[in-house]
Amino acid sequence: MTIRFHLDEHIHPAIAAGLTSHGIDVTTTAEAGLLHATDEQHLAWALAEHRVIVTHDDDFLVRHAEGCNHAGIAYCHQGKHSIGELLQMLLLLHACFDADDMNQHVEFL
Repeated sequence: MTIRFHLDEHIHPAIAAGLTSHGIDVTTTAEAGLLHATDEQHLAWALAEHRVIVTHDDDFLVRHAEGCNHAGIAYCHQGKHSIGELLQMLLLLHACFDADDMNQHVEFL
């Protein structure tokens, strides 16, 4: 199954637009009605929807280390990459991995 992304609320909206323009299925926190939701709520929603969470929030790394079930986490430290660089990394991730590869996996961007 192809990777589908879910962007947490701190990911720039241009990333969603860029992914969509490449035909990639992506949701945002606002679209999913998850603004101000807990990390656990984000993870549960994304797991139910089979979506990899794209985040700058290292709390998701803690949840992963604690054994929380998830469909995958793509983590990038905030400010490490430009919007264009992050978009290119997500496009590469989408091209090289499938949803099964990302299940319970953290990919550091």
